[in-house]
Amino acid sequence: MTTTDFTDSEELRMLLFDLAYSGPRTWRDDHRAADLMTYTMEKYGTLAHKYGQEPTEAAAAAFEIMRMRSTRVAEDPWAVITHAVELTLIYESRAEGLLCSTGQARKTTGLDYHDAERFSDRDSEIADYHPAFQFHDNLDDIHGPRRPNNDPEPTNAYFALDTAIKFFVELGWVHRTVRLGVEYIAARLDRCGDPRTAYVSLRRDGNGPGWLDVDQEAWLTMLRAMLGDPHTDYAETARGRGILLRLVTGECLTDLFEDRHLADAVEATAPVIKASGESHV
Repeated sequence: MTTTDFTDSEELRMLLFDLAYSGPRTWRDDHRAADLMTYTMEKYGTLAHKYGQEPTEAAAAAFEIMRMRSTRVAEDPWAVITHAVELTLIYESRAEGLLCSTGQARKTTGLDYHDAERFSDRDSEIADYHPAFQFHDNLDDIHGPRRPNNDPEPTNAYFALDTAIKFFVELGWVHRTVRLGVEYIAARLDRCGDPRTAYVSLRRDGNGPGWLDVDQEAWLTMLRAMLGDPHTDYAETARGRGILLRLVTGECLTDLFEDRHLADAVEATAPVIKASGESHV
């Protein structure tokens, strides 16, 4: 049995990919998930006590953020998880003080609200000190500019990933293998910022073929298909642009299937499904 090094961000990323796409019961049945939650309680135990919470509360917050796609493709998953856990603990503590829900406590960010207290805790009347009973002849807040809504996360890239996965699956690849591979490539591209740099980085990365259970030829085929062939002769061609760039710039699934060189290469390296349900090239 291989032990996962939870302290390593890349191993955590691949574990989260695996847990996300191995089935709806994986988080409950996989021993690695249980070990990860135990490690999370130990990791954030001190932080939880700082805000008057239990380590289990920190683990629950970490569990929610670990299931998000943005965490899996982040440059440093642990940094994202730690930040989210600390915010959750802060708002949980804030909610207990204000006697409200965590969601309501989040809305008090930046507002000078004190924790709930009894009327009898002060000698003076509540009307003498509580701001709710004070009148302020100031309409600036009413007529001031409204706070803009947060822009939604771009979806074009996500649609491109889903289309790329469908393309591989239609040509005989196992859905789970493709999903893990495409997500892994996209995460590296997001960090590198350039398809050719990402290609070189992933070509030298021995984790990809091992995690996907494919051989080197299939792995390189997936890299060239997704990121484009890095050879300078193909720089301005469809072969050099790669599936992701082609899809986000307006091409569709039909265009990919009509590219016989691409489709034949992908189909020729499709892993063979064993009787046990595992894949092998």
